[in-house]
Amino acid sequence: MTARRTKFYLDKQNGKFMGVCSGIADYTGIDVVWVRVAMVLSFFIIGWTLLGYFVIGFVAENKPIGLYADRDDAKFWQGVRANPARSTRDVRSKFRDIDRRLADIETYYTSRNTRLADEIESLR
Repeated sequence: MTARRTKFYLDKQNGKFMGVCSGIADYTGIDVVWVRVAMVLSFFIIGWTLLGYFVIGFVAENKPIGLYADRDDAKFWQGVRANPARSTRDVRSKFRDIDRRLADIETYYTSRNTRLADEIESLR
């Protein structure tokens, strides 16, 4: 079974206790320090947060080793999880730009280039 990059995982490699805060930080792209601060504050404000923390810690799967190729790959997938429509729009835009540039190159090489034709004729 392959690991899905859009799924929530516990990040025990970078975690302090059970890897829940680190997993949330990895999933959302928020700095882990801010997630931990929010978690501690919510422990004091909302009593059920501690129970939820332990439930997530026991239910969620551990993050697979080598899930992302590099830091840029991790940032890309965090963006996909945060806003899939924007990610799709960005990818489509990049493909449209590549397609337009290829069409320009094709037009240049398939059109009658008189300067190039004159140079070829002068070599004969």
